[in-house]
Amino acid sequence: MNIPGDDFYALILKTLNRPGEETLQRRLYLALREAILEGRLLAESRLPGSRVVARQLGLSRNTVNAALEQLTLEGYLLRNRQGTRVAQLASRHIEQVLPAPAVSLSTRVSHLPAPTPRGTPVPAFTPGTPAINYFPLPLWRRLYDRVLREEGSALLGYGDPAGEPSLREAIARHLALSRGIDCDASQIAITEGALEGVNLCTLLLSEPGDTAWVENPGYAGAKTAFAKTGLSMVGMPVDDEGMCWDGQQARAPRLIFTSPSHQFPYGSVLSARRRLALLALAQQHNAWIIEDDYDSEFRYSGEPVPAMSGMVKHAPVVYLGTFSKTLFPSLRIGFMVLPPALAKAAVPAIGALLRGGHRAEQRTLARFIEEGHYARHLAAMRRLYRKRYRQLREVLGAELHVEHRVLAGEGGMHLTVAIDGIDDKEVVQQAKAYQLAPAALSGYYLDASRAQTGLVLGYGNTSASQFTSGIRCLQRLITQQRGAKG
Repeated sequence: MNIPGDDFYALILKTLNRPGEETLQRRLYLALREAILEGRLLAESRLPGSRVVARQLGLSRNTVNAALEQLTLEGYLLRNRQGTRVAQLASRHIEQVLPAPAVSLSTRVSHLPAPTPRGTPVPAFTPGTPAINYFPLPLWRRLYDRVLREEGSALLGYGDPAGEPSLREAIARHLALSRGIDCDASQIAITEGALEGVNLCTLLLSEPGDTAWVENPGYAGAKTAFAKTGLSMVGMPVDDEGMCWDGQQARAPRLIFTSPSHQFPYGSVLSARRRLALLALAQQHNAWIIEDDYDSEFRYSGEPVPAMSGMVKHAPVVYLGTFSKTLFPSLRIGFMVLPPALAKAAVPAIGALLRGGHRAEQRTLARFIEEGHYARHLAAMRRLYRKRYRQLREVLGAELHVEHRVLAGEGGMHLTVAIDGIDDKEVVQQAKAYQLAPAALSGYYLDASRAQTGLVLGYGNTSASQFTSGIRCLQRLITQQRGAKG
């Protein structure tokens, strides 16, 4: 079927002459594709030769051929020695605007906890964010440049799936000195933050339908990892001695997630009595404990609390750590320490699940640790956070007049304030207008309707000069809410 010449050129010129920034080749391509999709150029219609089209449209033949070749590549046209014709598509006429598809997310996604807003600049009282303006960026840049200068293109490949050997060795030495963990580099896998470590544990050690015990309230990331892999979660209450499972009627666990050195968000330390009991329970049920060593580096009274994985030999514990809290969040480097037998068995799986990468950053971090900069930075941040912790407690005592209880212990980068009878999520939402971003305590529970209400106040990223005005603002919002309800 031939197309009358005048009709064809009128059809193309109408689109070709529209104003726009595209090249002539792109405009011709779009004009022909639009005509085919809208059914104005019918299947099997034969187009004029490229030489004729170029002359009639005032284009170069190369421009015309390039547009026709692209349409042929995408299947809109067929070209051979007999000429160019329109291909037979699935439908003579395809709507340019289709109806919006019906969206139905999986059941697992519907069970995920609400995400924590993260942006820049970080608002005051945001939990889990360190004082990134104190990070020695010029030093880090020099180390990074030295790594690239000395190793260059050798670092551009994937690397070892478990992470750079130099970083794993540096972490092993650091853990032996600071956390009492006796391990070697072969037991360590580098992850993209602590959350990826939890994800790997669920894939390595559990099956869909297995039971995971979690602290309630507790780390939302662990709940996300367990929900998306189909695990059944059981919340264990938290008191002054940490996770408490005595008297709880629950299925035997396959995984037990706990942050024993500084529980989030309550701040309690899992007592030695409960640590040993939890290790025995895990051994009894052939379960694995995922130990999230959250904020353990920042303790303000007494000695650092030793890790559970170093308490007994062959403990069924996978230890998780991250540099997002001690250095800066966008570094996205964490690690997991596996018991020797598990580390050996997991080598093929880790090779399949991870791809390595971020090699220059990992090498830089290894030097940062080995040259003593990491220990000095931790000491400086410990002094800063200890001072902010005490200042925030003083301001809370002076400015927060609503009845409350401060729950977090002496450590970390946050204080949790339990306040009965408030809608803490509404307070948090209203606080955004004042550039404040505390977290709602109820949001860390499995069942928010049965949760303790209150506010989680991060002070790692917040200058002490903002404490008084920030707490006064929160006090005002709480008072207004109670007045409205009254």
